[in-house]
Amino acid sequence: MKAIKFSRSPLLSERLPPWRQRLVLVLLLGAFVALIGRSLYLQGFNNEFLGDKGRARFERVIDISATRGRITDRHGDVLAVSTPVRSIWAIPEDAQMSPAQARGLAALLDMDVREVTRKLASEREFIYVKRQLPPELADRVTALKLPGIHQKDEYRRYYPSGEVAAHMLGFTGIEDAGQEGIELAFNNELSGKPGSRRVIKDRRGNVVEDVESIHPPLEGRDIVLALDSKLQYLAYSHLKQALEENRAKAGGVVVLDARSGEILALANLPTYNPNNRVKLSGAQLRNRALTDSFEPGSTMKPFTAALALEKGKVRFDTPIQTAPGKMTIGTATIHDAHMHGVLTVAQVIQKSSNVGAAKLALSMKPEEMWSMFDSLGFGAPLKLGFPGEVGGRLRPAKTWKPIEQATMSYGHGISVTLIQLARAYQVFARDGDLVPISLARLDTPPQSGKQVFSAQTAREVRAMLEMAVLPGGTAPKAQIAGYRVAGKTGTAHKIEGGSYADKYVASFVGFAPVSDPRLIIAVMIDEPSNGKYYGGDVAAPVFAQVMAGSLRTLGVAPDAPLKPLLMTSAGPVKEEM
Repeated sequence: MKAIKFSRSPLLSERLPPWRQRLVLVLLLGAFVALIGRSLYLQGFNNEFLGDKGRARFERVIDISATRGRITDRHGDVLAVSTPVRSIWAIPEDAQMSPAQARGLAALLDMDVREVTRKLASEREFIYVKRQLPPELADRVTALKLPGIHQKDEYRRYYPSGEVAAHMLGFTGIEDAGQEGIELAFNNELSGKPGSRRVIKDRRGNVVEDVESIHPPLEGRDIVLALDSKLQYLAYSHLKQALEENRAKAGGVVVLDARSGEILALANLPTYNPNNRVKLSGAQLRNRALTDSFEPGSTMKPFTAALALEKGKVRFDTPIQTAPGKMTIGTATIHDAHMHGVLTVAQVIQKSSNVGAAKLALSMKPEEMWSMFDSLGFGAPLKLGFPGEVGGRLRPAKTWKPIEQATMSYGHGISVTLIQLARAYQVFARDGDLVPISLARLDTPPQSGKQVFSAQTAREVRAMLEMAVLPGGTAPKAQIAGYRVAGKTGTAHKIEGGSYADKYVASFVGFAPVSDPRLIIAVMIDEPSNGKYYGGDVAAPVFAQVMAGSLRTLGVAPDAPLKPLLMTSAGPVKEEM
């Protein structure tokens, strides 16, 4: 078959219908008109659309971090401050670097080169390589001029006091937000509000022009604590020494201003360094003074005596028969460590008689005791804002059995926190009233608070507590040369698995000077295991050391002659458990 050339194809000789030519022409003209109309609309009537699309390709709104407020003690000493740092970030798509460059970057950042390579191989548009670097180190990274590697200004929290005030201050996270302690309790005030500004960036994310500020940042507010750094160090150092000497598991000290209710010191052990939290355990993080409840033992006896005085059941010198040193209620028997015979109400507190305290308690209605405990703040958190704060355990009065009412009189069957116990002793250090305790420094201390006991009852119990510190009492080791001291020891078995174990919590709560109480100090030593476990032997010496140093630091005038401390040759009377 003879091939036909394309130029001579019979199809070319065919003529199209005239209407098809006109249709194509109309369609083409219509398309041109539509394009021209669309162009006029976008450029003349709706030019915002193109402008927005264009700006979206090079304009960005970036956040401006607000500087977190400082935390200072009552005298202005800085306890927490934000220092400028930088974070290294990358656009993985642009971060195409040689193995030598990756090794150099990893060496500067003290990272494994495989980790750096893994991060840069990410499919995300933005990744952090390493955060919170010192500015000088970040400058060395910038000097490498690596593709796709950038840096960002941030802040990191620094705590000059380290582990001394760690539980009080807490710490912030990587985003500079409060995680524990004061940092969390006052996070809204400390954080401020970030601002924003509009900038022009190139395709690699570099800012080439600062266009305008949209919202300036609102800097965080400084927080002035009631804490006194010198008293805090005294509490921490003497508590640490006591735990080492007694080989104890843990401990806590709370120092309150008896006049204002301000927390002047709060120390716990074990503790941690908030500047280096790489290896932290839960035990180190616990603010035990607020999160751990324990049976307070004989430190509760003064409240029982105060209620009996307030209700007119007894007087200061009313005799109580405690012989033969034990008391049976139902199927249970309460024991005293020593048989004392007849004791006055004051001597029941001085000698710490369980039988005497139980008889005082059973002379009153359960509802009266419960109401008193509730008024003192037991059984409910103090709502200081600290994370994990607990309220202890105070069961409803209608569930109490006679033996339970009796044992609660000397601190068994009820649990409290150390901060609750310190606050409750305000009623004896003051004239029977309670004022709220405060984390922040108060410019105007409260003049009066909630009245729990009459001033006369408070003064009488104060005298009993002073007797407990003198020879013949349970806590002569709490004495301080030059000052009159009042306080009460406590020793209680720990509960494990629903029953009492052969482990103890030793405590002491007291105040000084008795003539005009200025400070209240509560001490708790958990599981002392070096042969001594009574509160008078373990906790009272810590109280004396911290109180003596604190009174002298504050310039409180002595109210007793300077003479050798009086101790009996036989040592302190052992409190009952």
